[in-house]
Amino acid sequence: MIVEERIYTFHPGKVPLFMAAYDAHGRELQCRILGRMLGYFTSEFGEQNQTVHLWAYDSLADRAERRARLVAEPEWRSFLAEILPMLVRQESRILTPTHFSPIGLKAQDGESV
Repeated sequence: MIVEERIYTFHPGKVPLFMAAYDAHGRELQCRILGRMLGYFTSEFGEQNQTVHLWAYDSLADRAERRARLVAEPEWRSFLAEILPMLVRQESRILTPTHFSPIGLKAQDGESV
């Protein structure tokens, strides 16, 4: 399993506008196609005007296939056109859990975390 960390930095004051647009037009589609959202956060201390989100994938190939499906969706492309002017910077990194990380291990009830 891999985890993708995505950090978006917005123009000052744009995070609330982005979150409203994401909730209305992007979140359901992204969650349906990408699958396992591990978390979605806004920054409180340190660098401001950011969202950080984490997505779990079975592999790089799984990620590539899911991201290609998302980008192919006209609704997603329309959402991107709405939010891209709000963005200053996008960052993405692939994280591989260590052998002792609780991510990817079986929870007590047998479900993957």
